Amino acid sequence: MICWLKKTRWTLIGIALAGLVTGARALDPHRLPAQYVREQWTTDTGFPGGAVNGIAQTGDGYLWIGTDRGLIRFDGFNFRPVSLTSITTAPNVSMLQLLTDAQGTLWIRPEGGYLVRQKDGKFGSVGYGLPSITAMATDNNGAVLVSSIGQGTFRLRTDDVGELAPFASSSAPAQPLGIIPAIVISIAETADHKIWLGTLGTGLFSLAGGQGTQVSGGLPDRKINCLVRIGEELWVGTDTGLYHGNGNGFRRVELPPFLGSVAVLSILRDHDSNIWVGTTRGLLRINAKGISFSDENELRGDGGISVLFEDREGNLWIGGARGLGRIQDSAFITYSSVNDSRFKHGGPIYVDQEGRTWFAPAQGGLYLLQNGHVQPVTSIPPNEVVYSISGRADVVWVGRQRGGITRLQFHNGAIRTESYTEANGLAQNSAYTVYESRDGSVWAGTLNGGVSKFRDGRFTTYTMTNGLASNTVSSILETRDGAMWFATPSGLSSFSNGQWRTYTTLEGLPSPEINCLFEDSSGFLWSGTSGGLAFLDSNRFRIPRESPDVLREQIVGMAEDSSGRFWIATSKHVLRVPRDQLLSGVVRALDAREYDQTDGLESTEGVNRSRSVVSDSAGRIWFSLSSGLSVVDPSQIAHNSVPALPHIEAIIADNNTANLAVPVRIAPSPRRITFEYTGLSLAVPGRIRFRYFLEDFDNNWSQPVAAREAVYTNLGPGSYRFRLVASNSEGQWNGPETTIALNVVPAYYQTTWFRLSLVAAFLAVLWGLYQLRLRQLAREFNVRLEERVSERTRIARELHDTMLQSFQGLLLRFQATAHMLPDRPQEARKTLESAIDQAAAAITEGRDAVQGLRSSTKVTNDLASAITTLGTELAGGESNPSAAEFDVQVEGTPRDLHPILRDEVYRIAGEALRNAFKHSQAKRIEVEIRYDDRQLRLRVRDDGKGIDAQHLNEAGRPGHFGLPGMRERAKLMGGKLAVWSELDSGTEVELKIPASRAYETPPARRRSWLAEKLSGKETETKS
Repeated sequence: MICWLKKTRWTLIGIALAGLVTGARALDPHRLPAQYVREQWTTDTGFPGGAVNGIAQTGDGYLWIGTDRGLIRFDGFNFRPVSLTSITTAPNVSMLQLLTDAQGTLWIRPEGGYLVRQKDGKFGSVGYGLPSITAMATDNNGAVLVSSIGQGTFRLRTDDVGELAPFASSSAPAQPLGIIPAIVISIAETADHKIWLGTLGTGLFSLAGGQGTQVSGGLPDRKINCLVRIGEELWVGTDTGLYHGNGNGFRRVELPPFLGSVAVLSILRDHDSNIWVGTTRGLLRINAKGISFSDENELRGDGGISVLFEDREGNLWIGGARGLGRIQDSAFITYSSVNDSRFKHGGPIYVDQEGRTWFAPAQGGLYLLQNGHVQPVTSIPPNEVVYSISGRADVVWVGRQRGGITRLQFHNGAIRTESYTEANGLAQNSAYTVYESRDGSVWAGTLNGGVSKFRDGRFTTYTMTNGLASNTVSSILETRDGAMWFATPSGLSSFSNGQWRTYTTLEGLPSPEINCLFEDSSGFLWSGTSGGLAFLDSNRFRIPRESPDVLREQIVGMAEDSSGRFWIATSKHVLRVPRDQLLSGVVRALDAREYDQTDGLESTEGVNRSRSVVSDSAGRIWFSLSSGLSVVDPSQIAHNSVPALPHIEAIIADNNTANLAVPVRIAPSPRRITFEYTGLSLAVPGRIRFRYFLEDFDNNWSQPVAAREAVYTNLGPGSYRFRLVASNSEGQWNGPETTIALNVVPAYYQTTWFRLSLVAAFLAVLWGLYQLRLRQLAREFNVRLEERVSERTRIARELHDTMLQSFQGLLLRFQATAHMLPDRPQEARKTLESAIDQAAAAITEGRDAVQGLRSSTKVTNDLASAITTLGTELAGGESNPSAAEFDVQVEGTPRDLHPILRDEVYRIAGEALRNAFKHSQAKRIEVEIRYDDRQLRLRVRDDGKGIDAQHLNEAGRPGHFGLPGMRERAKLMGGKLAVWSELDSGTEVELKIPASRAYETPPARRRSWLAEKLSGKETETKS
């Protein structure tokens, strides 16, 4: 919500009242009513609507408003209707009265004659057995007084609900005080502990000792609308006016005649002894200065000002038929151009030793302001612009646009005037700045004629020729060392001991255009330029290293208060900055306190005139601004330190609002958690700043923010604590801290048991991988072991199939040679030579077998040719005693075989042929090789004597390795070896190897029978 100032017409009527006691600061009684800051809320500006009947403030800082449409809670920004959910009552029930007791408990009197109390954040009905309650109030100790039709008036002593007790029981929850025969609508207790009852039409009664006495002296009206104790007196509001008095009688308060016999609806005495009176015609303020009136048309509408309330910060709240209003003090008192056009367009300002404020509007003329009254200085024409005002003791000097410089002095209540112009030796009649030094010399800086010094009746002029930075002089100052300083648009010039020196940006100034000069209490010279603020240190100007942008604006005026704080006017802002922070070179944004309309200013734009910001002898700081003349008392601001009370109002997780009355638990995996909060300082709520810190998530407190919510995304599971602090409107972090704990529930995959399960599963996987690796290593070991065993077996086969077979053949040849030697020596020699060659070949085969050579002894890949050669050799040698015939048949198209597989097939065939030629006694031995698309088939058949069935098993004949070796070779190739044999019927050995293993190039895929049929049909159709 945006604050604004509501200007209301006030009429001051001089009726003095004496004997009012001054209390704590609330609403300054010395101000004109128009100098208060006002704000109003109606249905057009956010108020929910309804006539305001009651206002109260609870200890947590919330403002509660009772209207004829229900109950409203207000935090300075937002109006929130509150439902009395625990009470069986109609919605929008009218709230007739609100108050808080000594413990800060909120009591409500709704329409219907019962009571409602807020306790522990909940509302509950508390009747005490009292029907038709018509009025309530608090006594001198803060206890609640209630009046019931037919039952009388009671003091509620405790929080417990109990039956009514006899008069003698002082410990009863509701103590009866007395009964009067009338409807009570107002109650009050005076200092003498007498209870006063105002009735609807029977007049005023007092209760003492359980007895009711009617009081009529001085009270002509029988309807008593409101009663308030003020000091030792009772103030009474009736339908025909305002009265005050005691048991000895009442006197009428004479109100402004134009109000007539106005009905008084509410009365309040604030902490500053102002008496505020709400009537059907508007609002009255009564104090020692008289009575003032405001019609309050926008608030009262057709009704009146029915409620008045002062909050903990001293703000006055007024309730009317159309809404709610607030009246408050402000840092500044402003003499507004709305009330007096002479305060429009400010100019130079000066406060003399008598406390008279001299000011010159930009439109012309010179005026005196004293005790709120303005009078013109007639010696200065009202249409002549005054550029500068300065003085010392009882003499005032002014620099004029056309009239040179003028000396003004009070004498016997009159002002003596003497002017000096070019005719007297002044450099120029346009004197922009004038200054009287300690030795009595008067210096006048002109628009473009340099500076003139007036002493002993004569002028001496200094210009750029003498060393002045520019002939246009905007400000003059004498420092405590006696040096004179001159501000110009081209730099800053000093004149000391007859010597001139000029400072520019080369000497550290932020800008050569100097607007104002000031020497602080520590002796530092400050220069306000068009580019910011700088101070002189060791003959060089320094500017703050770090400062907010507002201090880099055009500085047009400055002054210092008794606490060492600078008050500065820029081209756009009015601000207060600690001098020590400026000297340190680091000024934070929090250090620069900005003031605006909510602080009582009419404008925040400074005016570029010599001495537009000054301090007076009372320590007040005066500002001449573009609109309005404003003054601030820094000593009063120092006491305005009522802390802001932070409150966490809601926690919203993914659009689900948490119940803050119980421990807060947030559903798993929230994407967005919003903390909504507020700070209770009803004076200037827009200035409240917040800092927050979420424990176990944030590392540090947040920077001060104005936003009233904090958003966190993707918070993990766990316990958190949200902490909140708030600063008040003066930027003071002096309030309490509020916290709330919450727990984000973990999702199943974020729970400890799930994580332990994952760890266990991970360990199980590692164990499984470990076991798998062990098995793999064991398998590799077994494979290597099997390879070694297979290799040994292979070598054994090689030895059997090669070297042993060759040696067996050699043995037969040697036997044959031995038989030939006696009879056929030549033939025996040839046989022996052949045996020697065969022995050499056997040695070579043995060496190859031992070395594990797997290459074929045949270079050619023609299996049929290799087998034919082997069979022919066997058929023609001694190993064929039966002279068996040998034949090789090939079916299908021969294909290249894998080299290793080809050797194995060749050795299987060779073993079968050797066995057939040597042992079968066959007449015919044949080999059949079939190259099929699906397999390679090899058959070796003979018609010999066959093999005994007991030798056809896997083990074979003991001591022989032929058949077992053939089977092992076939198995290693992925083939099948079958042997058929019967005695006297021959033997057949068959080897089958799949084509994918046998052939070096895979055969083309054969089409299915159905595909071939379909292909045939298509061919036939086409043909």
